[in-house]
Amino acid sequence: MKGMKLLVPLLAGALLTCGVSVQAAGSDPVEEKLSSMTTQEKVAQLFVVTPEQLTDGVEVTTAGAPTLTAMAECPVGGIIYDSGNVTDIPGTYAMTSAANAYSENITGLPLFTMLDEEGGEVERVAGHVDGISALPSMAEVGATGNTAYAQQTGQVMGQYLKFLGFNVDLAPVADVYTNPENTVVKTRSFGTDPSLVSAMSLALADGLESQGVCATYKHFPGHGATAGDTHEGYAYTDKTLEELTGDELVPFAAAVQHGAKFMMVGHICLPNVTGDNTPTSLSYQVTTGILRNTMGYDGIIITDALNMGAITGQCTSGEAAVKAFLAGADLLLMPEDFHSAYQTMLSMAESGQIPMERLDASVRRILTVKMAMQQ
Repeated sequence: MKGMKLLVPLLAGALLTCGVSVQAAGSDPVEEKLSSMTTQEKVAQLFVVTPEQLTDGVEVTTAGAPTLTAMAECPVGGIIYDSGNVTDIPGTYAMTSAANAYSENITGLPLFTMLDEEGGEVERVAGHVDGISALPSMAEVGATGNTAYAQQTGQVMGQYLKFLGFNVDLAPVADVYTNPENTVVKTRSFGTDPSLVSAMSLALADGLESQGVCATYKHFPGHGATAGDTHEGYAYTDKTLEELTGDELVPFAAAVQHGAKFMMVGHICLPNVTGDNTPTSLSYQVTTGILRNTMGYDGIIITDALNMGAITGQCTSGEAAVKAFLAGADLLLMPEDFHSAYQTMLSMAESGQIPMERLDASVRRILTVKMAMQQ
């Protein structure tokens, strides 16, 4: 026993000499951080909002006192920016880095600085900021059949996004374009072949992440087969789960196996899977039952924007946030009325209607990614 007591500090000293850090037995930085957070802080981390939603202001192009004050009151998990927020290279970097610094100072955690940068028709930076040229659409990239080209496209994208201070891109679009009548994903999809879309999505994501920008595969369970536009209202596919598994779900299954950090769940309806017209983002059967349990995904699930017509046409902002969270989402993107959604979620968490174990599960996933960003 005396020998063991002496051996432990000797081993620790030897490991430190070799440059290996030694943590106390059983210590876990994520769990330590989680246990130190208040319920308010945990709930705030679930929200990703526009800078205008955060400050209740007009179009934001800087992060100054209003942003700092708003984040001190509600330290959200992320801010999503649009082309109107992105001015030039120095101004954009100053804005994102200031917002991130506020988050670090207030919470000890980085901010998810996000935007939609897909290439082609959906670009918030390329083609809008001097010095950054527009990129091809993913349909054009997919048509080459060249995964090296897709990865190179992701690298270029990731390089300028990282340079501007962004750390999460809501791309790639992993939807298989199976319905010719679908106008939503058309040129945004890599193509009609699930294997091609899988390979291209993984390659683009690898390119992004090689530059330190997290990729987000979207729009689970696949928007390419739908009729209708969830931006405006109801969108659905009549496919069965078996049909989806052989087609639309293939790229998402590949992303799960590839270790995806983020997955976006869309608002489409699957009446022949769920038996009703519940949007998938609000469906426990789809989000938790299929994506989490059947497919084994344990990364961050983010909703598609909750201010879209498919959601606002049937739920208040508070109802939508609660339903999406209880369905299995970890991050709640752009509720129509952010403050109402936050207060509703906080009230339900404090009353126990949202179990603390469920809240902690989502915050734990968020902390895991954020604390890795700090290393």
